[in-house]
Amino acid sequence: MRLLPFALAAAVLSVTAPPVRADEPTFTLTIRDHRFEPAQLEVPAGVKFQLVVKNLDATAEEFDSKDLKREKVIAAGKSGIINLGPLNPGTYRYVGEYHEATAKGELVAK
Repeated sequence: MRLLPFALAAAVLSVTAPPVRADEPTFTLTIRDHRFEPAQLEVPAGVKFQLVVKNLDATAEEFDSKDLKREKVIAAGKSGIINLGPLNPGTYRYVGEYHEATAKGELVAK
């Protein structure tokens, strides 16, 4: 039967796909006028979470953090999701690589 390969693929994907975690907290950063808002964002330590970065500027920006080991280009007028954690307590700095002089911020894990 032709459906057998599709059924088998669906069974494999259901076992290997990571579960969607509705209980993971979500935090939002906004890029406006080549600045991150808020400039300092408190997040829980020891917990996986999602960081939603909304770019309200007319140009793209790259979220770049050596501390978090993450880079993500966010197109103008778009949003991006960055999965993070669990983080140890501390301060994690990030910049907007395309406007590094003004786009600076930090996550504080407590």
